[in-house]
Amino acid sequence: MTGDLRIERLSKAFPVRQGWGRRSWHSVFRDISFSVYAGEFVTVIGPSGCGKSTLLCIAAGLESATGGTVSVDGRAVSGPGLDRGVVFQEFALFPWLSVRDNIMFGLRSMALPREERQARADKYVDLVGLARFADYYPSKLSGGMRQRVGIARALAIEPAVLLMDEPFGALDALTRENMQSALSDIWQGTRKTVLFITHDIGEAVFLSERVLVLNGQPSQIVLEVRIDLPRPRSRHDPQFQAIVQELENAIRGRASVGFQQQANNEEVTS
Repeated sequence: MTGDLRIERLSKAFPVRQGWGRRSWHSVFRDISFSVYAGEFVTVIGPSGCGKSTLLCIAAGLESATGGTVSVDGRAVSGPGLDRGVVFQEFALFPWLSVRDNIMFGLRSMALPREERQARADKYVDLVGLARFADYYPSKLSGGMRQRVGIARALAIEPAVLLMDEPFGALDALTRENMQSALSDIWQGTRKTVLFITHDIGEAVFLSERVLVLNGQPSQIVLEVRIDLPRPRSRHDPQFQAIVQELENAIRGRASVGFQQQANNEEVTS
């Protein structure tokens, strides 16, 4: 598995009841196309209700599209699969299992021997910096630590693509910044293909190689910005702040000419 995620002409609409047996369709997004290439970290941002999380759920195989396709390494996505690891905002850990056992639980479907499952769990619990807490139960962990377990569990199946939907949305500001730094380090260490969803523009700029802005009714990709800032990134860097401002403008429908030209010149699809 190389980890190329391809989204082609993806559309999603929901039925809306109008009474007396009538219904219409609410189009959330229409004809969205982009790729996340092997080893890339790409973030999708946009206003509430634009379909960011729905897009990720379709990529995860948890929801069906109205039109278009999602594929990983050329294979069409038709449901959940081990080629995709998913991390949501909710920690979703089993409270009766230790950190190590929570990570091992996700490996049961792979029919690995217990010794191999334990070795892989230990590898990833160490990767996320929780080796000292491998035998702790979730109730004894902070929110940031519990989300590290969730990330380790998703990585332990060694998927081609990691899908992350607002994974730090429930954390306090300081913990969130710490987790952003931790995820940046993990990504640089693994070079896993990542599709990340967030409403936090600063988070998107801090983490990503590219940021896509989803907006409109129905939503479409209105802007793509490549983030060429060196790592580790400083949120106080004037260039960092300038990119944040341009993305804010795009979400408000006021993308600058310079960034519009950048979006037109760069390929969103392959």
